[in-house]
Amino acid sequence: MKVIVVGKGGREHALVTALAESESSPEVYCYPGSDAIFELAKQLPGEISDVDSLVQAMLHEGIDFCVGGEESWLAKGLADRAREKGIPTWGPVKESARLEASKEFAKKFMFRHNIPTGSYEVANDYESAMSAIKKYPTVLKFDGLAAGKGVAICADESEAGSFLKEVYVDGRFGDGRVLIEEFLEGPEVSVIAAVSDGEYQIFTPARDYKRLADGDEGLNTGGMGAVASRVLIDKDLLSLIDREVIKASVDGLISDGMDFRGFLYAGLMLTENGPKLLEYNCRFGDPEAQAVLPLVGGDFSSYLFEAATGNLQEGLISFDESWSICLVLASAGYPNSSRSDDVIRGLDSVEGVRVYHAGTKKNENGEYATNGGRVLAVVGRGNDRESAVSNSYNEASKVSFDGDQRRSDIGRMHFE
Repeated sequence: MKVIVVGKGGREHALVTALAESESSPEVYCYPGSDAIFELAKQLPGEISDVDSLVQAMLHEGIDFCVGGEESWLAKGLADRAREKGIPTWGPVKESARLEASKEFAKKFMFRHNIPTGSYEVANDYESAMSAIKKYPTVLKFDGLAAGKGVAICADESEAGSFLKEVYVDGRFGDGRVLIEEFLEGPEVSVIAAVSDGEYQIFTPARDYKRLADGDEGLNTGGMGAVASRVLIDKDLLSLIDREVIKASVDGLISDGMDFRGFLYAGLMLTENGPKLLEYNCRFGDPEAQAVLPLVGGDFSSYLFEAATGNLQEGLISFDESWSICLVLASAGYPNSSRSDDVIRGLDSVEGVRVYHAGTKKNENGEYATNGGRVLAVVGRGNDRESAVSNSYNEASKVSFDGDQRRSDIGRMHFE
């Protein structure tokens, strides 16, 4: 069995690792991949410039099925084109991927299917967006893909104006409208389900830490760490989320005639009035994948292949009951910029944890160096949260590079 993962970051490194370790021992490929990923997976040969040429390269190589890692490829119609050519694909078709690609589309879906979420308005320009803000703090979201950086929680008019200037004047994210959403308070949780033609299975719940600095201070990022455990939230709350959010979403997909085979990520706020849905992703979260996937056992590759063909078989995988803590190491300047070519020291000293590469490359001396904003994720496990935190931080302390940034409260904040 030949499987390809499409993407190049830490999430894809985690997916490639989980597939390579599957009981069925598939032959794993990746595109575009990275130096670290290609220590486990094969490169897809051929000239690739768009979705069509990517699918043609898959056909030429005899790829049996495809796993869409990055959201941008799914939004371009990767699943549509691959499935048309007979390659089962784990990842939704373009129309269904709009649940992530368009915040407005997602909000309308939530309201149409009575899924609990915050109120919102939509604005076409700077002036109308500012006038739509009735109180602070407020949440502003660019209606489109922005690599996790198109959301701003604004405490005052100055912060709102600054973000809206980036959108409408500077064009940081391209063309698109802005959603003005109700500010919700409480701890967050990420619930990810494998969805296949109306059937679904919930994976281990996770929580990510989006702010750059300790105490959830600083700029918003793509995620500076995550924690995952089957007991992260209690069974009653998970049952409520299952019924009111996950099942309601899956039923909504069926009701709307939306073809969906892939991971459906629900980002939730646990408010005083119950869980409220903040956003959908149509793939595994990043860095949640790095925390959750080490807890998955069994034949992950066969599981995804069968689900991609419309046959979800829960018994092909199992979930470990331990805790998993993912600590992200980011480069100097992140998230406003990133610095490349800083040599990463200490990787050979790390033991007993996973190290997933997100933004690295090998230099001419064969050393790993920085090549992006979020550079590495160190993931430790333990029978309880405290031991998992200790494992992650003790091993991560062995790894360094000039200007590295990391939080000291991953797996601690929101628990103590």
